[in-house]
Amino acid sequence: MKRLVKILFIISIVLFIFIPFLSGPALAVKIPTVKLGINNVKNPKQVATALEIIFLLTLLSLAPALLLMTTSFTRLAVVFGFLRQALGTQQMPPNQILIGLALFLTFFIMRPVWQQANKQAIEPYLNGKIGFNKAVTLAEKPLRKFMFRQTRKSDLALFLHIAHIENANNLSDIPTTVLIPAFMISELKTAFEIGFVLYIPFLIIDMVVSSVLLSMGMMMLPPVLISLPFKLLLFVLVDGWHLLVGSLVQSFH
Repeated sequence: MKRLVKILFIISIVLFIFIPFLSGPALAVKIPTVKLGINNVKNPKQVATALEIIFLLTLLSLAPALLLMTTSFTRLAVVFGFLRQALGTQQMPPNQILIGLALFLTFFIMRPVWQQANKQAIEPYLNGKIGFNKAVTLAEKPLRKFMFRQTRKSDLALFLHIAHIENANNLSDIPTTVLIPAFMISELKTAFEIGFVLYIPFLIIDMVVSSVLLSMGMMMLPPVLISLPFKLLLFVLVDGWHLLVGSLVQSFH
């Protein structure tokens, strides 16, 4: 059997090497090439279109950062990290699972916002009804509305003071470059508050287990080893994932 496999392997190599020489020009394969260059244009709109394409490609490269900064992803990822630490399960669930869950929950939460931006800005722009600058302005409105709803006034006032903007009488006067960092620190503060509440029941279990082990004289036995099954049991009995995910999603409405 091994000899047959070796023979077939040698035959395949020989055919791979000599078939291009035996087939002739009839089986010639044409490989396409990509050309990059600068050509003269007669219409200025062609230059504007090229610049728009470059801007869109740059925007796609920054899409992960925009996803982190302007959506619900920050709060979800931080809370899931606190949950894993409170349970004491080390690397379970893995980072890929938690990030994936946070990502799909972000799509679910931000879906109305993105649908509104698509209806008001992207579709009219693709149909040629509005220009590029108008489309960007219209696409920002639902996203800015979402961020303003989740941003604390104190955080917004902090960055307005740092940016020396004192004449912001309404929300439209606040630039997006000020809104995004204020929104991010508000999300971090909210995530830390939720994480603190998550820690309390699991901390109580750790304290009870430590007290019991100390009273029994088992000082060399790690309390985490005993408390972990009770933490998991409590989390499963109260349907923890249902409560946590439901509360996180509803906190954005």
